[in-house]
Amino acid sequence: MKHEKHMQKEIDRKVPSRSPISVVLRAYRPSDCSEVLRLFYDTVHTVNARDYTEEQLDAWAPEDRDLTAWDQSFQGHFALVAVEGETLLGFGDITPTGYLDRLYVHQDHLRQGIATALCERLEGLVQGPIITHASYTARPFFARRGYRLVRAQAVERRGVKLTNFVMRKDR
Repeated sequence: MKHEKHMQKEIDRKVPSRSPISVVLRAYRPSDCSEVLRLFYDTVHTVNARDYTEEQLDAWAPEDRDLTAWDQSFQGHFALVAVEGETLLGFGDITPTGYLDRLYVHQDHLRQGIATALCERLEGLVQGPIITHASYTARPFFARRGYRLVRAQAVERRGVKLTNFVMRKDR
């Protein structure tokens, strides 16, 4: 990752957590990609299932994903993973211009401070306002972090419409 050397000093720190586990944030590595994609799929299909239909979940997080495209995307962003030992607990990424692209935590580790720690670290890596496109499920999390609703929008994934919310945090 082109930002990895700069980020490494900022990232490899333990995360204050409300759980007894010891979580470390570190820069994303290409070797993380398969596990990240598995966590993404599993999280969308479990955590987001209360807010979206099965058809929408399958369009948003299909089984067949392009590992190369995801890896290239992560390498072009500031991308972090949250790990305990060798176990991936979450991940997130933000562009240099402040678009918070992805933020996901394993379903068994929600509400333990992992998403907050990832988000704080990612927000600290860029200057200016931050924009994200939050799901119904994630919208309250971002609102608690000071993001304001800009607008609801319908996006299309694999021919299926989903609603998400453009949210902005001014700093």
